[in-house]
Amino acid sequence: MSLYVNNNTTAFNVFSSYTQNLNGLRGSMSRLSSGVKSVKDDAAGVAISEQMRSQARSTSKARNGVENGLSLLQTADSWMQKVNDMLGRMHELSVEASDGTKTSGDKGNIQTEFKELQDEISRVTSKSTSAAKFNGLYLLRGGNGQATVAGDGVGSGKIKLQVGADVNQTIDLSLENLQVSNTATIGTVHSYTYSTNHAVLTSTHTTVSWASVIDSSKMSVGSTDAIGKVQQAIEHIANSRAKVGAQQNRLENTRSGLLAYEDNIRASESKIRDVDMARESTELAKFQILSQVGNAMLAQAGQLPAAATRLIG
Repeated sequence: MSLYVNNNTTAFNVFSSYTQNLNGLRGSMSRLSSGVKSVKDDAAGVAISEQMRSQARSTSKARNGVENGLSLLQTADSWMQKVNDMLGRMHELSVEASDGTKTSGDKGNIQTEFKELQDEISRVTSKSTSAAKFNGLYLLRGGNGQATVAGDGVGSGKIKLQVGADVNQTIDLSLENLQVSNTATIGTVHSYTYSTNHAVLTSTHTTVSWASVIDSSKMSVGSTDAIGKVQQAIEHIANSRAKVGAQQNRLENTRSGLLAYEDNIRASESKIRDVDMARESTELAKFQILSQVGNAMLAQAGQLPAAATRLIG
């Protein structure tokens, strides 16, 4: 074997290996300390994982929006339940007022309670002072629930929920208009008179508007067809609650889907980006041993040129 003094190629080769092992040790320690791979470890994988990470975070926010929508609908349904309870009591009172054994004083007392219930329904559902609200949005005034700048009204349209991480992934929520100013027809009361042989003599078909039931200036407990009109109002509230319940059902399914999607995309992102701690610990131990051995070999290689002194000594 040739012996050189100016260039210790053996030491340089050992140093090269030692440097590579030392860099591997540093990289392994960095990955273990952070728990994730850096862009130099897997450039393409990191790019993909960043997109997945953004999608997962945005999906989480969309799921929060869906849960807010569910809370809004649940609050609206709770208020409609109270309206339904009051209408139920109004129906009882209208039946009671139709009892011929009641005196005019009794009917006056019944009317007092009947009017208070009408006024309370109007207070809960109508005007800017409406009690049925959620985070500033009116729940029983129709439209999008947002108060308009001009006039005591609400904006048109529906409440739009963002239910996904991508553009146009939305669901529209419909709110019921139960204001005292709503004159929309909610049903018809049918009345008949019969002859002695049970043939129909006359019939009346009175359309019922929502306002005519809860506006105390338009209907009293002694009004014609009061029982039938209140029944139509109760049926209208029942149908409205069914619509709200259907929307809640849809949002529940949407929330479940978003949760599953987020779980899967986070799992995929983890496989790309997260460090396998067990494997990386093994790599760390390997580079620690190789670095220690390389350090010892570097010391040994540094002693090789000293053999030249023995040749000339």
